[in-house]
Amino acid sequence: MAVMRPEWPYKSDQQATSSRSVQPETISRERASEYNPGGNLDALIQRVAGSSMDEIDGVIRELESMREILRMEAERVSFDLAAFVSVNQSSMSAMRIISDSLKNLRQGSNKER
Repeated sequence: MAVMRPEWPYKSDQQATSSRSVQPETISRERASEYNPGGNLDALIQRVAGSSMDEIDGVIRELESMREILRMEAERVSFDLAAFVSVNQSSMSAMRIISDSLKNLRQGSNKER
């Protein structure tokens, strides 16, 4: 297992002590956070989690739009099916009337002979 060591702003301990003795307060918070591995990790996790959350939100929006499309299609199919049933019932009634009329015609023509 590799040991990860933070990168310090100074190359050696000797340079670090000489620089610190000169101006220890000059390191800004931003620069200090650059060398704080925990802070960098937090920022990285926030970026990764943020982009993942954005992707999840996008998928949720897409699924919601697909649900709406499916709902509208279900309504259309239901309407079309109701129209088909109505036309089918009308055509069945017309077929019975025609069939009964043809039976009556045949029976009438058979009586005349």
